[in-house]
Amino acid sequence: MYLDAVAPASSAGKRGRFSFGLKLFLAVSLLFVADRLFYGVGAGSTAGLFAGLLIAAAALARPAIRRSVAASIAAGAALLFAVALFADPSLLAAALFWAAVSMMVLLPRIGFDNGLRWAVRVGYQLVAAAALPFRDFGKVQRARRRRARSRTHSRIALFGLPFMGSLVFLALFARANPLIGEALSVEWSEAAAGLSFARLGFWLLSAVAIWSLLRPALLRLGRIDLVEEDFALPGVSLASVTLSLIAFNLIFALQNALDVAFLWSGAPLPGDLTLADYAHRGAYPLIATALLAALFVLVTLRPGTEMAESRLVRRLVSVWIAQNVLLVASTMLRTIDYVEAYSLTILRISALLWMALVAIGLMLICWRLWGRKSARWLINANLLAAGLLLSACAFVDLGAVAASWNVRHAREAGGKGAALDLCYLGQLGDSALLPVIELESRIKEPAFRGKLAWIRNTRLLALEARQRDWRTWTMLGARRLEAARTAASAHRLPRFAPDARGCDAAPAPLPPPPVVAQPAPPLPSAGVERTGTPAGVEPIGTPTPAERDARTTLTAPAAR
Repeated sequence: MYLDAVAPASSAGKRGRFSFGLKLFLAVSLLFVADRLFYGVGAGSTAGLFAGLLIAAAALARPAIRRSVAASIAAGAALLFAVALFADPSLLAAALFWAAVSMMVLLPRIGFDNGLRWAVRVGYQLVAAAALPFRDFGKVQRARRRRARSRTHSRIALFGLPFMGSLVFLALFARANPLIGEALSVEWSEAAAGLSFARLGFWLLSAVAIWSLLRPALLRLGRIDLVEEDFALPGVSLASVTLSLIAFNLIFALQNALDVAFLWSGAPLPGDLTLADYAHRGAYPLIATALLAALFVLVTLRPGTEMAESRLVRRLVSVWIAQNVLLVASTMLRTIDYVEAYSLTILRISALLWMALVAIGLMLICWRLWGRKSARWLINANLLAAGLLLSACAFVDLGAVAASWNVRHAREAGGKGAALDLCYLGQLGDSALLPVIELESRIKEPAFRGKLAWIRNTRLLALEARQRDWRTWTMLGARRLEAARTAASAHRLPRFAPDARGCDAAPAPLPPPPVVAQPAPPLPSAGVERTGTPAGVEPIGTPTPAERDARTTLTAPAAR
C-alpha cells in the first residue's frame, strides 16, 4: 500500500506505515544476510537457503500472495528452483528462480493472461528494479511533508537526548577505561577496513534486487493483444499461399531426400566431403529454415481467415510441417554425427535441446491450425514446453554428461571418437572429476596417465577447499567429493600436490642447463705472442701496423 494514498491519521495509513516499515526491516535484514553469505566467497548451497528466505520475506511482506492461487503456484515453482540452487547453484537455476519469484509477487495484482505479456512484465521488473528505491524514497518524502512538524520535533526531543547523552558517556568511558577504548578502536578499525567500493557496490546491487521483490513494479499493458489482432499482408491471398506451399513442399522434399540418402542410410558422400563436414555445415542453417517456415504459417494462416479454413491449404501445411519435423530430426542427426567425430560439449547439448523445442513448436503449430486454437494458446503452450525443459536442465549437470560421454568414446580409452580434449575436460571443473578417475583407472600408458592424475589432483584439491568453507559448500559437491575419494582409494590412485602446468596437463619442459663461464686464458710466456703463434712466425694474414705495435707492447716486457 502506498504511503501517500491515505491520510496518516487514519487506520489504513497506520497499516501502510507498518507495512512499509516491515518491508524496510526485512530488506535490511536480508542485506545483512547476503553480505555474510556471499561477499568475497561466491555462492554455494547458501544460494538455495537465501532464495528460500526471499520467498518467505516476500510472502510475509505481501499477504496477498497467500490469498492468490496463481501466486501460490508461482511460489511453489520458485521453491523448486530454490532447491535446485541448494543442490547445485547455476545461472540457469538463478534465472528461473528470479522469473518465478517475480511472478509470485506480481500475480496478486493482475491475473495470468498471456505468457508473452508476462515475459514482458518479468523483463520490466528486472529492468526497473534500479529505479524502485528512488520511487519509494519520493513517496516517503511526500508522506513526511504531510505530517505535523510538532510530531517530528517531539520525536527528536524524545530520542535525541538519550542518544546524544549515551554517546558522550561512552566517549568518556572509552577514554577512562583502556579496555573499552581498545575494544571500540578494534571494532571501528575492522569496520573501516572491511568497507570498500566493491562492498558498497555489492550492497547496492543486493538491496536493489531485494527491494524489487518487496515493492515490485507492475507494467500495465493495454487491452490490445497484438498476437490476436488480424491484419492483411499485401500480396498474400489464398492462391498465392497455396502455390507457395506447393513450391515449399517440393524444395523441402529434395533436401529431405538427400538427408535420407546420406545421413539416415549411411551412403558414401561424393568427392572428398566427409560426414562430419556434411553434418556441421547444415546444422544451424536448417534450424533457421524451420523457424522461417513456422513464422510463415503463423503469419499467413491465422485462425478464422479464408486461408486457414481451406482444406487443401491445411493438408499442404500439414505435409510441410511434417517435412520440417523431419528436417529438424536430420539436423539433430547431423549434430550427433559431428559429436561422434569430434566430442560432446555443453553448447552442443544445448543445441540438441533447442532443436527438440523447435520440433515441438512445429507440431504445436499444426495442432493449433487443425484445432482452431488461438495465438494465446500457442504462445502459452510453447512457453510451457520451454519452461519444463529448462527446469529439467536446472537439475542436471550438463558438464558431467559431456565429460562422461567424451571419456567413454575417447580414442585413448578404446572408443571410436576423437582424441580426448584435456583442455576442455579441465574447463568443466568438478563435473569432470569422476569421469577422469574412471579413465585414469583404465589407462596404462604412463604419460597420459600422469596427465589425468594431474587433472584429478588439481580438481580434487579445489573441490576440497570449497567444501571446507560452509559458505561455498554444496550438496552436489559433498556427494561428488565422497564418490571421488572412494573411487580413488579403490583404484589406489596417488595423491600429490600438482605443479604448475598448461591446460593440456603436459609437464613443463625442463629448463636449459646453466651456462658455465669459461676461465680467461693465461698470459703468454716469453717469446710467445697472445695469439699462440711462436715468436718470429707471422700469423696467417698480413698484420696491420696497429697490430704490430700491440704485439710489440705486449711482448716487450717479457723479452726484457
